[in-house]
Amino acid sequence: MAIPGLTIIGESINDSVPSTRKFFDENDIPGLLELARAQDEKGASWIDVNVGSRPPEFMADLVRRIQSVTAKPLSIDTPDPAIAEAGLRAYDPGRAGGRPPILNSISPLRTVLFDLYAVRPFLPILMSSERLEPGAGCASANRTAEDTRQTARWLLEEARRRVPGFANSQAVIDPGIAPVGGDCEGQLKRVLESLALIHDDPFFAGVHMSVGLSNFTVMLPSKTKDGAPVKGPLESAFLTLAMPRGLDTIIGSTVRKYEILPAGHPALRCLEDILKLEGVETLIRLKEFYG
Repeated sequence: MAIPGLTIIGESINDSVPSTRKFFDENDIPGLLELARAQDEKGASWIDVNVGSRPPEFMADLVRRIQSVTAKPLSIDTPDPAIAEAGLRAYDPGRAGGRPPILNSISPLRTVLFDLYAVRPFLPILMSSERLEPGAGCASANRTAEDTRQTARWLLEEARRRVPGFANSQAVIDPGIAPVGGDCEGQLKRVLESLALIHDDPFFAGVHMSVGLSNFTVMLPSKTKDGAPVKGPLESAFLTLAMPRGLDTIIGSTVRKYEILPAGHPALRCLEDILKLEGVETLIRLKEFYG
């Protein structure tokens, strides 16, 4: 059963996912369509579509084919404007009950993607993990919750400026989650504090907030030496901490069982301890959990 109040964007149709890449490499379109059907049946509210660096025509064709097997709306996932445009043009809202697609994602360096709203209205994921350096024409990673909130505010203001009538409820803010297995810089603290700051700020009233949840555990083993699961419990622990701070959406798995953990659960205790630690001590505590 899904967690009440949590929207899942199914992550599987992504060229960067090892188990999926073979379908792309072998041009196994039926295999990709089966992934779409399976995610639909297992509760995904949206289906993410990321074709990597393949031609825009490939994205357009795949969007049409996926929409022939599912009525769930799609998330067009690419930083490339040409690929994004092809996916948006191919998308048929009528096949998704009139619902618009998501565009994943727009960062401070990719605001040109707002212009694609003229091609097809969409819900943007606003990636606020990095900020523009004034006068430098480049971006720097945000290392504090306040910097993350300021970037999110700037992106939301940009959406309002570029898209007439844009409402907060159309925005999905992503503070950018980092792998906990290499987090010596307090990224978990930044993300959770960012969610809380944005959630409590009236300027953002009505926005949605999301993370790519599988990125949180990407560097970790699947099981402990005793065979107990590692990734699922830690991802559920993250959700237990993040949802009260306003997180309501994830790009995640429809196979993994997400749940709100009770106080004292070992995975939840692990993250709570990490939040109190710094540097390599966080990794030592994490290894105690999965080792």
